[in-house]
Amino acid sequence: QVQLVEFGGGLVQPGGSLNLSCAVSGFIWGINTMAWYRQAPGFKRELVAHMNSGGATIYADSVKGRFTISRGNAKNTVTLQMNSLKPEDTAVYYCYIQESVLATHTYDHWGQGTQVTVSS
Repeated sequence: QVQLVEFGGGLVQPGGSLNLSCAVSGFIWGINTMAWYRQAPGFKRELVAHMNSGGATIYADSVKGRFTISRGNAKNTVTLQMNSLKPEDTAVYYCYIQESVLATHTYDHWGQGTQVTVSS
């Protein structure tokens, strides 16, 4: 059974940095897409950053130039480096992976979420 485990959330002052990591446990055939989403209280879950299998990335306008998504050094890990954090970045951050099975089926996997709070 595939599980995504997230690390790195916490409390940080405005202007600070955090690095989120997401590790895949269990057997996975292949990965089409790796992404980070976030959800603040009273708001819908939104895409923060997205990376396809070719390494192309997409960012939400609100985080461009501040956040960077990348593959981790370990296999099947994804990180989100967050710099110049703002109070409006406060949310629960979710890791997402789309698994590709033999190029015929895809499955969505979500992490449990990690809280990021930006406050002085």
